[in-house]
Amino acid sequence: MTRFSLMARGLVTAAAALLTMTAATATAQAKTEPTAPENFVALRSVDRTIIQEMRYFTPHNFVGERIDGYRQPLCVLTRPAAQALHKDQTKLLRQGYTLKVYDCYRPQRAVDHFVRWAKDLDDQRMKAEFYPNVDKTRLFADGYIAEKSGHSRGSTVDLTIVKLPAKPTRPYLPGEPLVPCYAPRDERFPDNSVDMGTGFDCFDTLSHTLDPRVQGEQRANRLLLKSTLEDLGFVNLAEEWWHFTYKPEPYPDTYFDFPVSAKSLHHGH
Repeated sequence: MTRFSLMARGLVTAAAALLTMTAATATAQAKTEPTAPENFVALRSVDRTIIQEMRYFTPHNFVGERIDGYRQPLCVLTRPAAQALHKDQTKLLRQGYTLKVYDCYRPQRAVDHFVRWAKDLDDQRMKAEFYPNVDKTRLFADGYIAEKSGHSRGSTVDLTIVKLPAKPTRPYLPGEPLVPCYAPRDERFPDNSVDMGTGFDCFDTLSHTLDPRVQGEQRANRLLLKSTLEDLGFVNLAEEWWHFTYKPEPYPDTYFDFPVSAKSLHHGH
């Protein structure tokens, strides 16, 4: 055999070995992507009528870009939390309202994305809408951002109420002028939600569910959401009118990191 063909054979062998390694790495990566336990479901499989406006899949959030781990605009929850929402929806539909979810299960990698963003003090592109009165250096101290979120346990949901018939909410266009999230309803970013006094994810004390400055129809709307959900086992976070956790939680101590996608669910293809 000539020296050249030996060299060529060596190259072919090396290339084949490299391909095998690459394939093995790809398989390993595919295998290591976590999936959800059996007890997680797509909300749509339990209730098709609840509106889903998954904000972290879009750039319309306090970071200003799609958040890590949101592969599809999908509400994923533990089955008991999804079933309780379905019961609440049945009650609200009879009163001429529908629920709308903004965020459900949130992977740990999304929370990590929030933490990285919060530490980057130069990135203030969404400040004028979501945290006009809060200095970005205060986001951790004031409790707006944390290293862990109840959402990662799968039984916490951010949601609102929409009056029927629901008008569509127009998409946010990156770079459009921002208005404070606590501005009067007809001035802030349009949302088909009933008037809750602030927009979703408004980093401000006006978002506290029972803030005494929020009165009249706005307070009544918050209390409608709170009372119907509390009847079904949800507990509200006092600082955020939109944030509720179903109790007892199936996974009170586990922070999951599977991506938000139908693929992560064992039965959600």
